[in-house]
Amino acid sequence: MSLPSFTATGAFISMAVSALPKVTRTGRYLYQEDGTRFYIKGIAYQEQGTVTSNDPTGFPEPTDYVDPLADANGCNRDLPYLKQLGVNTIRVYSVNSALNHDSCMQALSEAGIYVILDLALLVNGSIDRASPTWTSNLLDLYIGTIHAFSKYDNVLAYNVGNEVVTAPAESVSAPFIKAAVRDVKAYLKSKGSSALVSYSSTDGADAALADYLACDTDASSIDLYGLNVYRWCGDGSISNYNGIISDFQNYPIPAYFSEFGCIKSPPRLWTEVAALFGKQMVNEWSGGVAFSYFPAAEGYGMVTISSDGSSVTTSDDFTRLQTQYTAVSFINSPSRGTARGNTQAKCPAKTAFLASTTLPRTPVNDVCECMEKNAFSCVFSNTSSNNTAPILGELLNYACSQLDAVGGSCLHITADGATGSYGPFSVCSPATKVSYAFSQYYQRSGRQAASCDFSGNATVIHTAPTDADAADYAIISCAHAFPVGIKVPTDPTPTSPSTKGGATQTGSSNNNVPKNNGAAGFVDARGALITMAASIIGLAGGMFVLV
Repeated sequence: MSLPSFTATGAFISMAVSALPKVTRTGRYLYQEDGTRFYIKGIAYQEQGTVTSNDPTGFPEPTDYVDPLADANGCNRDLPYLKQLGVNTIRVYSVNSALNHDSCMQALSEAGIYVILDLALLVNGSIDRASPTWTSNLLDLYIGTIHAFSKYDNVLAYNVGNEVVTAPAESVSAPFIKAAVRDVKAYLKSKGSSALVSYSSTDGADAALADYLACDTDASSIDLYGLNVYRWCGDGSISNYNGIISDFQNYPIPAYFSEFGCIKSPPRLWTEVAALFGKQMVNEWSGGVAFSYFPAAEGYGMVTISSDGSSVTTSDDFTRLQTQYTAVSFINSPSRGTARGNTQAKCPAKTAFLASTTLPRTPVNDVCECMEKNAFSCVFSNTSSNNTAPILGELLNYACSQLDAVGGSCLHITADGATGSYGPFSVCSPATKVSYAFSQYYQRSGRQAASCDFSGNATVIHTAPTDADAADYAIISCAHAFPVGIKVPTDPTPTSPSTKGGATQTGSSNNNVPKNNGAAGFVDARGALITMAASIIGLAGGMFVLV
């Protein structure tokens, strides 16, 4: 069915309303300020980006995205349907922090709808499962988004990653996820924010990951664990969920289905909703997010948007979900007064789960900027719009191999989540790491002009140290002046993410990429930005930390 669009004025600013109740965690449950237990009854809300190629092993990966919260007209168009579904939460996978989100966020707040917001971006900003790292550019991206959304009362949670770990060998990524959690939580605490910090996992990932992300201290543990679950297909039964009910029986933090809605046995009847919010599951689970409002690959999606973007036509999928969501009656148990207080899980043993409990340090950029200004004699200089992560990765791969051939190494910019060893400059951005490798090679090659070319991507800095010893001394001085450690991130400088016009932004991460296995996840691990880290890890067998 179609409903007429409301005017932006009428929908967004027709009346002043009180702020939405804060939702906080007590033990393994979520509660509103009045002590009522809070359940996530949500829907994924993001249009799929441009797909330029197909992956035969899974879903096609988009190369860009459209920020749905910056589209005032789109929010105005869709809000009546979100209300019709009866959702209290939407999950949004990618936003451009440089754009204005006031209209959409206010409209959602007035409708009583919270937002779970993923912080990663496509191509230019995500933790890559293949070669993970936690760097200053990623931290700046995450903090920049939080800073832009901190004025809104309806951000329920910030999601630091989506399906980064999908297999035991990829558990080496977990320390970087946990470091992101720690730094985001520290920033939120410094701002007095009650927003939760969450992570979304693929169904089938090692249960040890859930324990790892909730272990050790509260400062580095997630507040909310999401599982993208597609086990219940067609008219399934509670037996489809037996495994995950038992797996999370003693989990110490709130958990929810960050995606659900299998399409393998159409039509989607959404009968899992009654089970998810019923007495057999509410001890372990706090609701879920149906995938997806907008059309997506392989038949997901519940509405069709007209070609001019002005109207919505709902599908039978929509109507069936509406029926199921309308029938939900939240079970207000246990009461907050009887809920067990906040505790942490026991960190998993390092067997098949490879992650070290030693985390990388906060990737503040001071030491990186110091090296750029005082130590580099040959720097990456290709700042064109085509300066993308794959280029940086290829350049760093080549530069590190050349550096190794002349007796140097890239160990100082390497991070290893299995051993818990992190080079003092592994916190730096990809471009800074490339400049580090360029400069080291240039110095150790006798400062020959041909040694600072790299196919036209490098430039000599004539004011830099004139020999290798002086360059090394400058690097050591920077390391002493700005030692790495655990720090509270500060507000970002007023710069915007790389964009290509309007609300569409190129990028890398977990966004707009439904998975194989019949699921519709968003893969948060393909960032070519981190391609270069794989090159480093392949070249470096150990780690050296300046003291």
